[in-house]
Amino acid sequence: MPKVAVVMGSRSDMEVMQAAVDALAKMGLESEILVMSAHRQPEKVHAFCTSARDKGFEVIIAGAGAAAHLPGVIASWTTLPVIGVPIPSSDLKGVDSLYAIVQMPAGVPVATVAIGTPGAKNAGYLAAQILGLKYPDVARAYENLRTEFKGN
Repeated sequence: MPKVAVVMGSRSDMEVMQAAVDALAKMGLESEILVMSAHRQPEKVHAFCTSARDKGFEVIIAGAGAAAHLPGVIASWTTLPVIGVPIPSSDLKGVDSLYAIVQMPAGVPVATVAIGTPGAKNAGYLAAQILGLKYPDVARAYENLRTEFKGN
């Protein structure tokens, strides 16, 4: 099965990022949770990014608050798809994080979802859509989930 890395800059971000882990698990997708800061541990981020593909990761979901550089830094070091989740961790309630993540320069894309828990859930669903292009079982699991949504 494909693996998704769920990365965040601080353990406190897990409150939001758990929604991505749960969305992935609901579709039978394995994820690995990693905590590393683009500002406090740039060497760790670099080492992860340059070895992520070799470790079997196919999509990276990265949550970050405030200056929110983590998703962009990750995207600068890998060509794997990166999905950025703005974390509402500052007085600006995540708007600053949204702007930081969504304003990537051309050539270094980061797919950006909504602020907070709804965005984290959508990051998991988007990762499944991406993986579903290669893995029919993942595509079916996501399609089944969408059918469940229609019933609510």
